[in-house]
Amino acid sequence: MRKLNAAVDRFAYNHPRFGIPNLMKFIVAGNVIVYLLAVFAGYGSVAFLAFDWSSICHGELWRLVTFIFMPGYYSTGDVLWLALFLYFYYMIGTVLEREWGTAKFNLYYFSGVVLTILVGVIVGLVSGWAWITGTNYVNLSMFFAFAVLYPETQFLIFFIIPVKVKWLALIDAAFFALSVLTSLLRLDPLGALLPIIALLNFFVFFAPELGRFAKR
Repeated sequence: MRKLNAAVDRFAYNHPRFGIPNLMKFIVAGNVIVYLLAVFAGYGSVAFLAFDWSSICHGELWRLVTFIFMPGYYSTGDVLWLALFLYFYYMIGTVLEREWGTAKFNLYYFSGVVLTILVGVIVGLVSGWAWITGTNYVNLSMFFAFAVLYPETQFLIFFIIPVKVKWLALIDAAFFALSVLTSLLRLDPLGALLPIIALLNFFVFFAPELGRFAKR
């Protein structure tokens, strides 16, 4: 892990212009566009964007990328939740990019995406089926990164209750564990592997910090 972490830092240092500046702005904009299409034209109008292994095998290779822009919310009743989550992830992504620089933040996000694609491909090859909509676990792993860097930052839950990020991260960790457990009980290998892979990406980027924390 430490060697991979050192390689990431070295690459980011040697290639400061790598990546897309303000990446989360484009991710959020893509999610909003897909949501609007789903609301006004129905889910069927955006289903062709999802990661669907059988369709990919039939030449629909764009699905390897376009699943990133599927928001997970597709009705008018979901608009407040969508706005809340997109604002939240945009804010966290912007802070991480400012802290790390564009190159390292892009590496963090896209390595999570690539690992997600690899899991989808492997599960598809083994089982013949794999369906992924969105990068929910990659986004949640960004919150872990934010919590490690700014553990004492407070968010207002329901705009009223102040809670420190480090406690919210524990809730995030419990959600990951529950997702893995329920997916295993459903015999859903893809659902179990996606959160694990997102955590693996997090561990690679935060190996030194986690090592120091473990020693303390």
